[in-house]
This record gives sequence, C-alpha cells and structure tokens, in this order.
Amino acid sequence: MTLQETLELHVKAAIKALFQSDLDSVEFQATRKEFAGDVTVVVFPMLRVVKGNPVVIGEQIGQYLLDHVDLVKGFNVVKGFLNIEIADSYYFNFFKSVKDKVNYGYVDQTDDEAIMVEYSSPNTNKPLHLGHVRNVLLGYSVSEILKASGKKVYKTQIINDRGIHICKSMLAYKKFGDGETPTEDLKGDKLVGNYYVKFDQAYKAEIASLIAEGQSEEEAKKNAPILLEAQEMLRKWEAGDKDVVALWNTMNQWVYDGFDITYKNIGVDFDTYYYESNTYLLGKEFVAEGLKTGVFEQDADGSVWCDLTEDGLDRKIVLRADGTAVYMTQDIGTAIQRIKDYPDVGGMVYTVGNEQDYHFKVLFLILKKLGFEWAKNLFHLSYGMVDLPSGKMKSREGTVVDADDLIQEMSDTAEEISKELGKLEDYSEDDKNELYKKIGLGALKYYILKVDPKKRILFDPKESIDFQGNTGPFIQYTYARIQSILRKANLNDVHNVVEVTLHDKEKQLIKQLELFPEVIQNAAEQHSPALVANYTYDLVKDFNSFYQNVSILGADSDEEKNFRVALSKLVSQTIKNALQVLGIEVPERM
Repeated sequence: MTLQETLELHVKAAIKALFQSDLDSVEFQATRKEFAGDVTVVVFPMLRVVKGNPVVIGEQIGQYLLDHVDLVKGFNVVKGFLNIEIADSYYFNFFKSVKDKVNYGYVDQTDDEAIMVEYSSPNTNKPLHLGHVRNVLLGYSVSEILKASGKKVYKTQIINDRGIHICKSMLAYKKFGDGETPTEDLKGDKLVGNYYVKFDQAYKAEIASLIAEGQSEEEAKKNAPILLEAQEMLRKWEAGDKDVVALWNTMNQWVYDGFDITYKNIGVDFDTYYYESNTYLLGKEFVAEGLKTGVFEQDADGSVWCDLTEDGLDRKIVLRADGTAVYMTQDIGTAIQRIKDYPDVGGMVYTVGNEQDYHFKVLFLILKKLGFEWAKNLFHLSYGMVDLPSGKMKSREGTVVDADDLIQEMSDTAEEISKELGKLEDYSEDDKNELYKKIGLGALKYYILKVDPKKRILFDPKESIDFQGNTGPFIQYTYARIQSILRKANLNDVHNVVEVTLHDKEKQLIKQLELFPEVIQNAAEQHSPALVANYTYDLVKDFNSFYQNVSILGADSDEEKNFRVALSKLVSQTIKNALQVLGIEVPERM
C-alpha cells in the first residue's frame, strides 16, 4: 500500500470519528517547498460532507492523525491545506523493502490478455527518416512500458508494400535503373528511395510539358504518361503479372535488408511482421461481407462506401470502382488477421502520426460496426511531426533527414563533445566508439521521448547532446557517476543497512524513488514515455542535489556511509530501469 493510500484510510477514519460522516475520496498534493510537510491534504472538497471552517477542520484532522497514526510526526494548516510531516521510519522502511529489487518499479505479467503495439510501418519505396525515428522510438518505448506495467505485449508493424507509391519507385527503376543494385555504400532502401525521387522529377517534368501544350494543371496531373504507366503497373500487380511481381519482390527485399540494418542500429525489434500485400484481400472479403449485412453500400459506379454521417463522420470509401483496395480496406484486413493469428490479443495500439487521426476514428468505428468485440480496445497513439530548424521534410523531393545519417551524426557529435571534455584518455578505441554510440543514441531517444507524444518537436541535434540540463547524456552521466561511487565503496556493506537519521536531501530522494512504480503505471495508461523521461530527470536532479550537500564516502559514521551507498545504488538501478523502457542504454563509465 502506498503512503497516500495509507493516509487516505486514516483521513477517512478521522472524518468518521470526528464528524460522523463518510468521505468518498481524499485529495492529495505535494507540499509546497516553503511549508513543513511531506504530503498535503486538500480540505476544501470535504466541505461537501463536513460543514465548518476549513482551517479548523484541517486542525482537527491533523491532531487526530498525530494522536492515532504512528507514521505522522507533525502537521500544520495553511488556509484549507493540511500539511502532514511523515516520520523518517516510514521512508527508511520503504527504502529497505525495495533496495535490493533489481526490477524495482516493474510488475510481473499479471494478465493473459495481450496488447499488440504497431509501430514503424514504413513504405517500401524509401528509407526510414527522422519522422519514422519518432514513430519507432515511441512505439518501442510504449511496448516496453506496457510490459513493465505487467501487460503481455506483442510488437508488430504493417509494411506498406503495395499500392501506387510502390509502383512509382518500381517504374522509375525499370525506366532509369540500368541494372543498378545495392552496394556496401548504398543500402537497398536508399537505392529504392532514389528512384521514388526520380519518378517525382519525371512526373513534374511531364506535367509542365502538358501544361505548355494547353492542358490545365489538374488535367496534366491526371494525364501525365508516367503516372498512367504506374497505375497500369498496379493493376498488373493485382492481377499477378509475373514480371511485375518479380521486380516487386526484388526491390522489396532490398528495402527489407536496409531496414533491418537501421532497426539494429537504433536498437528496436519486432515480434511479428504484417504485409499489406497479404492482408488487403482479407479486407476485401470483409467488405463483401459488410455489403451483405448492410454495414457498407455500393454506388452506381461499383465503388463501396461506409456511411458514417449518423456518427458525426462522413462517407468513407472502402473499395474503388475498379475493385482495387484503399488503405482502409487494408487496415480492416490487417486488424482482423492479427486477432486470427493471436487470439489472446484483446487490444491494439497504433503508433501513427496525427495527420491520420480521422482515418483511425473511421477504422475503429467500422470494425465496431462489423461486430468485433475487441474493437472497443483499439487506441491510436497519435503524435506530432518532427521539424528541423530548416523546415518540413518531403520524401518525394528527397529533402528528408535519413535515419542512418542521423544516428551517425549523433554518434559523431557525442565524439566531438567527449573529446572537448577530455575524460576518455584511458579508453580503447573500441570502448570509445561504443560509448559515443550510447551517448549519441541516448541523446536522440531522450530528446524525442521527453516530449508529450501529441506535441510537435523541433529537433536540434546539438541541443539534445548537451551534458547539462534535461538531456539523455546528463542522465547517463549521473548514472556513470554513481557507478564510480559504488566502485570505490565496499558494496558488501550495502546489505547491512541500519536506520539512520535522514538528511532532508535523503528523504527527498526516497520520496522521489517511491513514485517510480506509479509513474510506470501512469505512463502505460496514458501511452506516454514522456512521463518516465521527465520523472528520471527529476530523480537525477534530486540525486545531484543530495551528492552536492551530503558526503557519501566521507560520512561521519559507517552506518551513514552504508546507507548512502545503498541509497545511491537504488537510485542508479531506478535510472537504469527507467531508461531501459525508453530504449536507452547506460554506460558504466563516462
């Protein structure tokens, strides 16, 4: 039972004993720094069941707690706020109960029902870029947080391996490729991405030519020969044309091989993969089924729609007039296929940018209308775009920040700053390079994950790698500092901790540590790694304040030294556990 849960029981007992009234709940908040106390009870909401002056009521409750509850050692009332001081013994006993827990903050799996988290979900016509990086980091971290909260989790992605955009890079390769293949210096995903850009360049040139011949811009965009060829290629692919399918298989494999390298470099993984080319037909089957049951309706031109106007949305196409599938068809099929493959899945999280908010409202509603019970447990983890100081990125124009280049740049920046600080003289070159990568990736991941997913990010690589402030390297450095303390200390003594009088800084640190399990649960519930990231920064600030004000290895007594070393060890373990769910590694030395 947490401190607040314990106090809530006692406050309710006080209200019953003092006023013969029943209180539904008690409102708590952190005690303001200018007042003595550890926890504050807000008296005002109690006035609904207890009539009187809130200051007097607060005094009466405070005195009752002081008289009847051992863990309360003092109180004061400021207006309608009852500030309660908690006995050191409570904090020491809490610390002793968790100090040796390697997985402190995590909960063992408590539920057989699984959650499937989808992230990355790239197109096979271009490499991963900075926008994908936010997606991948968010989805991976939410998966790990859900696991840490006690959930069973499957990580997955849906690979957008079919459609007109895929045919565009295929057609451009067929026209301009001249047999080019991936090399050590040119990964397959980048090679294919280059041809997506080449298609766009050729398309724009044809549009300009048609406009010069007298067509309107709208007509020219529809009539450009290269676009008509791409549309024909898509029809051939859906019809199973041997040559088109062979080229599609070859180019897709190049891309998958390239993606695998990027995922490995960034440190994320997946339990299962889905491909739109395998799921869109199942989507078509359920569209046909929905037509029979009245969920969908067919227009005169043969196209199939779902009318959601009564639900406050619009009509949504689920099958084109020529019978080809749209994104919605594929997503319907994919969701259904996942439940068929994993019957223990009771809900899904879709990590997709906020420009698709409406799409997911429609998808979830259609799946409910099709009668799937699990559709009520679908969640769109919507996130804002990532901007650079230079502006928005566009794949078709080739103005993106490539994920591989970004990872390398972060490592290079970490190297540059580490050399300036000059603390790595005794490291081997391999150790240095491994450390640069840990710091660089830690900086990138933390900078992106500390921001609420819904907010847009302006990404500044230099700012992210600062060794001071709310950054990954600052947190990693604090962890490494604690490891240095532990190496100098006699760790055999951390198991023989006896109760000592707590310094204010020690008490504050234990109070912060006590919050960690709740932070993990809240982050899981809200699908927000930012809660874990910012909690960790607060913990690190509290530790550094403790480190500057309290001597650890030079303590006045062995009892104090042992306690402070053990406290430092738990802080470092909690930092490690928090960063682990963010996908960030901790260096033992920096």
